[in-house]
Amino acid sequence: MDKPRVIGTFVVWDYVVFAGMLVISAVIGIYYAFAGGGQQTSKDFLMGGRRMTALPVALSLTASFMSAVTVLGTPSEVYRFGAIFSIFAFTYFFVVVISAEVFLPVFYKLGITSTYEYLELRFNKCVRLCGTALFIVQTILYTGIVIYAPALALNQVTGFDLWGAVVATGVVCTFYCTLGGLKAVIWTDVFQVGIMVAGFVSVIIQAAVIQGGISTILNDAYNGGRLNFWNFNPNPLQRHTFWTIIIGGTFTWTSIYGVNQSQVQRYISCKSRFQAKLSLYINLVGLWAILTCSVLCGLALYSRYRDCDPWTANKVSAPDQLMPYLVLDILQDYPGLPGLFVACAYSGTLSTVSSSINALAAVTVEDLIKPYFRSLSEKSLSWISQGMSVLYGALCIGMAALASLMGALLQAALSIFGMVGGPLTGLFALGILVPFANSIGALVGLMAGFVISLWVGIGAQIYPPLPERMMPLHLDIYGCNSTYNETNLMTTTERPFTTSVFQTHNVQRTPLMDNWYSLSYLYFSTVGTLVTLLVGILVSLSTGGRKQNLDPRCILTKEDFLSNFDIFKKKKHVLSYKSHPVEDCGTDNPAFNHIELNFPDQSGKSNGTRL
Repeated sequence: MDKPRVIGTFVVWDYVVFAGMLVISAVIGIYYAFAGGGQQTSKDFLMGGRRMTALPVALSLTASFMSAVTVLGTPSEVYRFGAIFSIFAFTYFFVVVISAEVFLPVFYKLGITSTYEYLELRFNKCVRLCGTALFIVQTILYTGIVIYAPALALNQVTGFDLWGAVVATGVVCTFYCTLGGLKAVIWTDVFQVGIMVAGFVSVIIQAAVIQGGISTILNDAYNGGRLNFWNFNPNPLQRHTFWTIIIGGTFTWTSIYGVNQSQVQRYISCKSRFQAKLSLYINLVGLWAILTCSVLCGLALYSRYRDCDPWTANKVSAPDQLMPYLVLDILQDYPGLPGLFVACAYSGTLSTVSSSINALAAVTVEDLIKPYFRSLSEKSLSWISQGMSVLYGALCIGMAALASLMGALLQAALSIFGMVGGPLTGLFALGILVPFANSIGALVGLMAGFVISLWVGIGAQIYPPLPERMMPLHLDIYGCNSTYNETNLMTTTERPFTTSVFQTHNVQRTPLMDNWYSLSYLYFSTVGTLVTLLVGILVSLSTGGRKQNLDPRCILTKEDFLSNFDIFKKKKHVLSYKSHPVEDCGTDNPAFNHIELNFPDQSGKSNGTRL
């Protein structure tokens, strides 16, 4: 086992591999722009014409969740905090089951393009606009982080040009989203998943070869206390324990898989509901594979640098750079492989950004343009969708410039999702699971959940939790060549954790900061969802929510679950493409309601209170 050598640099072949990845992505976009008659209608552009099958959609779901934040963030997370991160395997299982059995059936049978159409069908226009606005803000913010994060890390380590990379990523993405629509997004994602797995696997294999086998890596990890799977401490203030990951993680990821437009749009574009559910379950396998790879990479990082931590020794300036550092360290003799890893990180970025751009275009067209400009033809809507893709691509590049001012990446990204995604998940859960919820309850609940999540989230950014809450594990630098001054040896793990702009130092800690603001970042989403649900239920009950009539299509019914077994009866579910009348799902006044006119006999009336 050789000691870490002088670090390698990028050579021509690495740039060739990287450029190749960008070019292939762009070519797929061009192909789908013209294949099959091109993008005739906005439905073709935004929904892939609803003809997708399960496998590409599943890989695409995996890819867009797997951003560069995962490729660079998770291994360094495991390196610093241990393999407890792998408990997320259980979380993903719960999330996929909830998405497939609770949210998917309702969205699919309504045949909608934008998830926020559901909010209007179930509540009213105002709730829909709130949901849309929150989503647009959240996604642009998040996408900025996703573009900027890998660019920064790779720039620091490999000398890859920072803004060149940001702009190239943004432009290529916008290019194939605009030309090819959802089909291009899905098929480039499939290609990018392949690249991502290849990048991970090359690192794991080479690390195992250099360190002397996977068993050595696991032994080192065990001796360094990195295999800390079972931490059953119920304290919600500790960053990652079994419970925070299972409960908090499930809420956080449900907000991404269950109700986030960029994911829902994918599985709704499948040709049948069976294919849609299948795509979610296949994607679960993909998530597990990626998780395994990234945890193994983190343990390999530890095994390689257990007695000389590059972060403490100031060879890299942020934990996100550990992964690229390892790659240049162990793969420098193989020209092209470091490039493959960089391509792997960027594939993560591209797939996430492209799904965000496509989703933003879909939401804007469906929620903000179609309802107000009814005279537009399908062809012009298709053009508008493409214009929106360009606009949002540019906006996301702009946000990346802002993200350069924001702090530690994985956490910032996830806490944004938590702060905004939590209340939105609560809103959809209210509509789907609570038959007596009405629009007043929904609005008040959403506001309450949002205010509380923002309060915790921003509080946690300003007054970061104490290190003993974060529980970082020990990192050593005694094994480095002692060319450093001897004084450096004491700084093992006392590095500041968040490098946030807003941070205030040496403040007197109050109980509020030590308890409320120190909440594990995974619980932000949980708090938002539960507050929204609770307030929504109470307000709905007090404003006469039980009196409204409901279309049963807008809530989850027994039939939705039982129809899982229809596959044995060989019946085809065909989607109705008809546009829905607006007053479809719930109106507050039962005296003037179109449902009563349809059923002369009272027994047929669909009643909101009796389930």
